[in-house]
Amino acid sequence: MSNFVPVADVSSLPPGHGRTVHVSGREFAVYNVDGQFYAIDDECPHRGGPLGAGYLEQNKVYCPLHGWAFDVKTGNCLSNPSKPVKAYRTRVVDSRVQIDLGAQID
Repeated sequence: MSNFVPVADVSSLPPGHGRTVHVSGREFAVYNVDGQFYAIDDECPHRGGPLGAGYLEQNKVYCPLHGWAFDVKTGNCLSNPSKPVKAYRTRVVDSRVQIDLGAQID
């Protein structure tokens, strides 16, 4: 079951940037990669760093605390494959980025 919720205006998230959004008591990191939007859990499993504040390079984000790398499309951790984060489906409706809180990407 899908549960899409709006989290940001498209115009507030230019290509090559990400940020943390707060939804229903949770934090997500949302990114714009060449006009496509992706969402993952915001907390790095290494030391809890805010992934939304990390450095985005193509489809990889680097945790601002210790540099662990994550694929923003899948949530896979490139630095430690046993420590992925959850990735969520996104869509754009009426110039608003939405995250599907009801289903994560496998």
